[in-house]
Amino acid sequence: MAAEAVGAGVISSFLAVLFDRMAKPEYKDVLKLEEGVGKKFSDKTPSTSLVEAADVIGRDRDKEAIVNLLLSDDGCVNKISVIPIVGMGGIGKTTLAQLVYDDDKVKERFDLKAWVCVSEELDVLKLTKTVLEAVTSGCRDTERLNVVQLDLKKRLSGKKFLLVLDDVWNENYDNWEILRRPFNYGAKGRKIIVTTRSKKVALIMQTTPPHHLGHLSEDDCWLLFSKHAFCFSDSNEHPVLEKIGREIVKKCGGLPLAAKTLGGLLRSKSDVEEWNSILKSNIWNLSEDESKIVPALRISYHYLPSNLKQFFMYCSIFPKDYIFFKEDLILLWMAEDFLQPPKREKRLEEVGDEYFHDLASRSFFQPTGSCFVMHDLIHDLAKFVAREFCFMSEGNDAHKVTKKTRYLSYKQKYPILKDFADFSEAKNLCTLLTQNQHGSMRLQEKVPNVVFPKLKCLRVMSLPNGDFEILPNSIGELIHLRYMDLSFTKIKELPESISDLYNSQTLKLRMCVNLTMLPRTMPNLINLRHLEIEESGIKELPKGLGKLNSLQVLSDFFVGKKKTAARIGELGKLPDLGG
Repeated sequence: MAAEAVGAGVISSFLAVLFDRMAKPEYKDVLKLEEGVGKKFSDKTPSTSLVEAADVIGRDRDKEAIVNLLLSDDGCVNKISVIPIVGMGGIGKTTLAQLVYDDDKVKERFDLKAWVCVSEELDVLKLTKTVLEAVTSGCRDTERLNVVQLDLKKRLSGKKFLLVLDDVWNENYDNWEILRRPFNYGAKGRKIIVTTRSKKVALIMQTTPPHHLGHLSEDDCWLLFSKHAFCFSDSNEHPVLEKIGREIVKKCGGLPLAAKTLGGLLRSKSDVEEWNSILKSNIWNLSEDESKIVPALRISYHYLPSNLKQFFMYCSIFPKDYIFFKEDLILLWMAEDFLQPPKREKRLEEVGDEYFHDLASRSFFQPTGSCFVMHDLIHDLAKFVAREFCFMSEGNDAHKVTKKTRYLSYKQKYPILKDFADFSEAKNLCTLLTQNQHGSMRLQEKVPNVVFPKLKCLRVMSLPNGDFEILPNSIGELIHLRYMDLSFTKIKELPESISDLYNSQTLKLRMCVNLTMLPRTMPNLINLRHLEIEESGIKELPKGLGKLNSLQVLSDFFVGKKKTAARIGELGKLPDLGG
């Protein structure tokens, strides 16, 4: 296990070093990398069907919903009914399946029951053998799939059975089609429960809509935590520890595994300082012997296809509780050249949309209205695997930026100019984001003069809410720059040298009320795809706009009176303009 852990760490570091290149298929071929394939991440203990129901809290409604599906006649007379339970790692999918499997009404309903922990890459022969062994309490010593499937078919024929396939990852439809053949010979009412973190797995296997398992309420999370932390006493007898414990529970974010693990960790500890150390520490500082949270969530990362790993790690530069807008994140990924060239008639933005939804389907993002958030522990996972290649500075730790840092965000609390001078250590920096909010201290006027001459490899530069009114001509030397956000700044004009940024894809100038015009050389930015100028001071666009034939989004268009202004007819030359 130790060797595998070291190996996983080396692989994570290697992938991060090759961030820029891994998005390109030619490098994948040279390095002989395969997506989603590798050694089984074996630091997870295989599940069993045994559960102590009294220890489970807050899942009564979920249990009732699944039991009702098992007991109902869903109309699948000639087909097996497959019920997926979907949710992020540590949310309690296996526990819910165990509760249902052990229910008395369920036991009475079925002639046969079998529990199989899948976890690893789905080997049809091996898994069929495992199911057969679970049904017969014996094993078949043969490597011929046909013999094993015929034997399983015989055992299941005419029987109303319940099969639980726990922790399924494989998204290969053909494998599932082959695996399920013997299951088709059971009696009416046969059922399969599948637990998975992947919505794609659920879509492949389901015959009924998946049951999405949500987070525990804070009250239920506290009950679970206190049950393990104060096993032999009432939490009211330890008011100081209870107060700290409730703060720890808030950090668990409704994740049962986190509450249970941390409660168990503090079970034999009565020292206030020890409790405070857990409250204040990063969860990843705990050893894997102390906490199951690390391997339970890291396995989600392990099973990601290689191209998705870089997308996920990139998210570590955003703060916790950050509200992700899908479209904005895709533009950043696109600027970093993470997106593989589109096939057929797809746009890059559509490719990015597919990648985003792939991550969301694996529970790395949680929807909240039209936006998305990342669970705190998932965010910790992103920071853990990204290590020093991605860094989020809090405004007083710029010295931690190293030569290896490629992706950096700066959460400015104070106008400390020297921080930006420190960032120059990372001369190969590709992303510089400032996490400024309205009402916070703003970026100083001299910042661009410090940043531009030293960070020549920048692809993404986001400096919203800045106090600067002009940009230096040296911006034209950032020839790799593809994404620039100057929204809400006091900028009055853009230098003509901006036309040298031929690789530019996204330019955001929202609410730049002092900016009244764009450079006349803007049409030279032939790769520009998104131009956002809403609520700015701009009242006309430069002539030659029709040359920007890669433009996808133009937030506003103004019909100018001057001969140097764009005419509305130029919009007809933009075939891909969609908004």
